[in-house]
Amino acid sequence: MDLRVDHKTVIVFDLDDTLYNEMDYLRSAYRYIARELDSKNWERLFAKMFSLFRSREDVFQFVSETYKTDKSRLLEVYRGHKPNLSLFNGAHELIQDIKGKNGKLGIITDGRSSTQRTKISALGLSKIVDKIVISGEIGSEKPNETNYRIIEETFPGFDYIYIADNLRKDFITPNRLGWNSIGLVDNGSNMHFDGHLYFD
Repeated sequence: MDLRVDHKTVIVFDLDDTLYNEMDYLRSAYRYIARELDSKNWERLFAKMFSLFRSREDVFQFVSETYKTDKSRLLEVYRGHKPNLSLFNGAHELIQDIKGKNGKLGIITDGRSSTQRTKISALGLSKIVDKIVISGEIGSEKPNETNYRIIEETFPGFDYIYIADNLRKDFITPNRLGWNSIGLVDNGSNMHFDGHLYFD
């Protein structure tokens, strides 16, 4: 990706399915839960959970009933476990290139504060990103203008570039605000695979 970046540029990323594959988070959580509940046969349980997810079944209802455990507790573990995640190929190099040109980095992401912060930490981005905006911390989700205005207020007078994957909601506001935006096309591995519905 060829971006013109200098000290008055801020590159803002979405998080899930933009900097890493969100399906990896799901796999990480399922693997953690399966090992906790059935250490000897965890791989079989993991495969069953993933199969149910692919079939759009209620995974946690199945696990709750089969292992006599509270469903809400399973959701807590899913959201609170420390995930094993990696940045997409090329993302680390892009981030280093931006920082090397004195550009600023931002993240705008929807989700619970603790979950998104844990993901950001697992990806090694906590101390690299200059401004993180999480919907669960400010009380509004994309495409609410507030989420993007926080970036503008943090970096007034900068050139803003937004990189994201969700064609349904990610680009409405930055485009209206005059930001440059870059949409990433799903290669078929994203958690939510309906992006093709928003192409004209």
